[in-house]
Amino acid sequence: MYYKRHIEETIQQAKEMFKVLLITGPRQVGKTTTLKHLFSQDYHYVTLDDITELSIAKEDPKLFFMNHPLPIIVDEVQFAPSLFHEIKRLVDASDAYGQIILTGSQTFHLMESVTETLAGRVGILEFSGLSLREINRDDFRVPFVPSMAFLDIQRHKYSADIWRVIHRGSMPEIYNNSKIDWQLFYASYVRTYIERDVRSLLNVKNLDLFSKFITSAAARTATVINYSNISKEIGVDIKTIQSWMKVLEASGIVVIIQPFSNNALNRVIESPMLYFMDTGLVSYLLRWTTKDTLQNGAMSGQILETFAVSEIIKSYKNHGINDTPLYFYRDKDMKEIDLIIIQDSQLYPIEIKKSMNPSLGMTKNFKILRKAVGFTIENEIILCLVENKINLATSTVAFPINSI
Repeated sequence: MYYKRHIEETIQQAKEMFKVLLITGPRQVGKTTTLKHLFSQDYHYVTLDDITELSIAKEDPKLFFMNHPLPIIVDEVQFAPSLFHEIKRLVDASDAYGQIILTGSQTFHLMESVTETLAGRVGILEFSGLSLREINRDDFRVPFVPSMAFLDIQRHKYSADIWRVIHRGSMPEIYNNSKIDWQLFYASYVRTYIERDVRSLLNVKNLDLFSKFITSAAARTATVINYSNISKEIGVDIKTIQSWMKVLEASGIVVIIQPFSNNALNRVIESPMLYFMDTGLVSYLLRWTTKDTLQNGAMSGQILETFAVSEIIKSYKNHGINDTPLYFYRDKDMKEIDLIIIQDSQLYPIEIKKSMNPSLGMTKNFKILRKAVGFTIENEIILCLVENKINLATSTVAFPINSI
């Protein structure tokens, strides 16, 4: 069963704008499936997971493209950065656009190679797992900017149990094949990620330590990153933990959100916030084997916040916006705001609550942002478990998480 991806339209547009299109994203999120669905009739397809193809790509890039004439999709291109100079030569010799589409599940070194060799020639899109909109086959593609205009749009209501979706995660294969064992799928996913991507990116002598690290990071989703605490827990130095975290980020496993700062707000902490992009992966790593243990557990608020933030991020990336305008606020007085979306000079402060009974008291810290120079606040939002939008005040709205 194929789930229509919201990024499809963005891919089609980008293909007409750039000579080379690079699509990055974690393993198993559907990059190859989507490209084959869109272009199997017109493009040659080759994967560098094939040892023979990889050998030719590394040793003789010209021969590689003789064997596979344009237009072409090259999967897992990070394994052969030697192709980039030949790609540059090919596209510079032609006026055609969108003839070469590349995919990569590792962006750690890939992005450096691409920007150095193909600057000005390549468009880059970031692919994510299924969004709740896609799971429910909702064609609504507008990025989540909670203006009154957005909040007033009449949307299809989802009847599915949101906690079941949060527990299952966002990997397409889990939804495509009902016979897949959830636990075996994520066990294989983690093993493949660590043994292939991590081993090739880092000189990690003890992969069990990295496995322990990723579990420790999962336990800290939706919290401010404290590298020192993770370092003590894992038993490696802080610089190693920081480099490992960069690999998780470059692989699309996590996103790191920076604090909102402004000259008028001088007590802001500088440490960023950590979020995993797939709540199914977090559930697996932390051994929440059922949606009930997840929903009723001590971290249920954190996991709900993780889900909401990842859904918002997907709404931007599917629209081709890689640099999402998301921030958070926390100061030395321990006043915090879960999320701040910036659109032009407007601030949209957001609290994310595991509640069906939102109240104005949940927005008490939003007034801090009124001091921010150069910005105004249009709406104050509480994302929570209500079924429908509720106006709590003139510009304060409680909004269903399952309508993000």
